[in-house]
Amino acid sequence: MGWVALFPRNKLYGAIAGALLAGAPLIAFDVWIGGLLERQGSEESLLLAKRAVALAETRVSQTISMLDGLAAAGVNSCSPEHLAAMRRAVFLTAPVKGVAVIDADNQPMCTQVGPPNGISRILSAEPLENVPGYALEVIEAGGGQRMVRLRRKAGGGVADICAVIPVELFLPQISTNGGPLNVYASVTTGRGALIGTNGALPSDQADGSFSGGAQSSKYGFIATTTLARWRAIENHSDLSWLSHFAAIALGLLIVTLGIILPRRETGNPVAELQRALEAGEFVPYYQPLVDIRSGQLRGAEVLVRWKKPDGSLVLPGAFIPLAESSGMILALTRDLMKRVCAEAGPAIGKRPGLKISFNFAAQLFRSDSIVKDVRNIFVGSPIQMSQVVLELTERDPIENLTETRRVVAALQGLGVRIAIDDVGTGHSGLSYMLKLGVDIIKIDKMFVDAIGTDRNSTTIVETLVDLAHNMRMDVVAEGVENFEQVVHLRELGIRSAQGYVFAPPLPGSAFLQLVESLDPLPAAAVESKVAESARRYMDARTQFDAA
Repeated sequence: MGWVALFPRNKLYGAIAGALLAGAPLIAFDVWIGGLLERQGSEESLLLAKRAVALAETRVSQTISMLDGLAAAGVNSCSPEHLAAMRRAVFLTAPVKGVAVIDADNQPMCTQVGPPNGISRILSAEPLENVPGYALEVIEAGGGQRMVRLRRKAGGGVADICAVIPVELFLPQISTNGGPLNVYASVTTGRGALIGTNGALPSDQADGSFSGGAQSSKYGFIATTTLARWRAIENHSDLSWLSHFAAIALGLLIVTLGIILPRRETGNPVAELQRALEAGEFVPYYQPLVDIRSGQLRGAEVLVRWKKPDGSLVLPGAFIPLAESSGMILALTRDLMKRVCAEAGPAIGKRPGLKISFNFAAQLFRSDSIVKDVRNIFVGSPIQMSQVVLELTERDPIENLTETRRVVAALQGLGVRIAIDDVGTGHSGLSYMLKLGVDIIKIDKMFVDAIGTDRNSTTIVETLVDLAHNMRMDVVAEGVENFEQVVHLRELGIRSAQGYVFAPPLPGSAFLQLVESLDPLPAAAVESKVAESARRYMDARTQFDAA
């Protein structure tokens, strides 16, 4: 009889049928997972290629504008006046690392810093598509560094003038999720000459790979990317894990809903970010801004922290890029401004001399809607519009300077002041400084650290301060960590600074105590005005939330 007698035949058939029925959803699920990975791998490759083309277009456009300006000014020699004009042009155009006057043998006669430091070897040369009179060359500069060189006839002479851009600026440097680059990328000219590559070409493509390509409609550049299939699976390991988990869950029907769905939800960082925003876990911290001449408190920069239910704090570098890429940065920024109005508004409103600044991603300046948001949040609040500063951050280049300038002007029309954060380190901060009509520039900690020890950094800061003052802009130094730096900054004519030498970013309660101790006010002098402002703010916020 054996074991068949112990297990009736009809039950055996039923078990087999049940296994087959249970396996059908699993097979369908695996097919769906495979298709999703295919689409995401292809989309990631294409997105990186498009991003490389967009960056190359932006940087070439900036370089062409710079060279046209030099030619219009008649720069065509190595005279002291022309060298000075070339130095200024390089300083104001972030992608450009050097400008030179070229002789008939295609060798530099001089650069913006003086005599050339080596002979360049031309690897390829061709006309720049859609830009008459320009040539695009790939060269090997002194020391073997590969560079892109744009050249045109100099103003009023037979010589050529050219600008060099590092090849790295034409290539993606980070992956779409903000992490290290995990694809092989290459950029070529429209005629197929190699400009440069980045990343490692998959060594074993037996299991296939994903490829993406994009071409510049302006200049003809072609960017291609290759993502190994195993890397795409690794990037989306949560999906593969879910597939294996589903196989087990199909055999444990009771625990399927109890395990798969919660695990999947907590494995989704965007959903977790949304949950935290709805739960009010993003809280403001305040970095005091100090007048380094008088020692008085001038205000604070608002920095966000993610305060989790267990009390741990997550710094913004861990979630702000995700908030920007997922489109949640607007909601997070609006929530932060409302929290500051409620928490610190009365104390700041009592002191009209204090300023409160918020970091604004460049994408927030793309639409007029942000003007309405700022107006609705601060109108009727204790904080006056004249006390609000919005700091333009530069994680991504500004795609439309004209539109951004219009939005900046509208915000300034409300009385809000606009600052550029980390000037000199982002995407053409100096160009933004000149074209956007901002009110404040903030000098990055990198330059502050080198003041007094690096002559070049000191010269850069001196030039920035002089340029800002000539354009009637205020200057703020960031990341000040010792009093020697304070002394140097004062000597350079800077009045406002922030950094750990004064105070680290403070939670709301500690910042309010600092405000009261440094700037105490008579208790009865402003109570009625502040109470009325608070009432008007709550009415305005109720209407705004309802809208």
